[in-house]
Amino acid sequence: MLHIKKNDEVLVLTGRDRGKRGKVLRLYPGSNRAVVENINMLRRHTRPNPQRNIKGGVVEKESPVYLSNLMVICRECGKPTRIGHTFLSDGQKVRTCKKCGGTIDK
Repeated sequence: MLHIKKNDEVLVLTGRDRGKRGKVLRLYPGSNRAVVENINMLRRHTRPNPQRNIKGGVVEKESPVYLSNLMVICRECGKPTRIGHTFLSDGQKVRTCKKCGGTIDK
């Protein structure tokens, strides 16, 4: 089970983008990676393709980052935190912040 979900705000712990924050755009659970907005940017040279309406040139896009290099930011306290799990009274399992105890899921 992954501790990070789509649309979570995360902090990058290692690498050239260490200390930056971003929103998770896509997850790859099979390889334990995530694509984060404006993190781990690559420059790709593309050829023009008029049929697909693609202009040529240098295109920047995000590449995946290992999940172990990301830490979720709590919505309530705004700090990077580890994730715990608790059950609500209706039996629903939610992710909780280990620092403030608040829920991370909406």
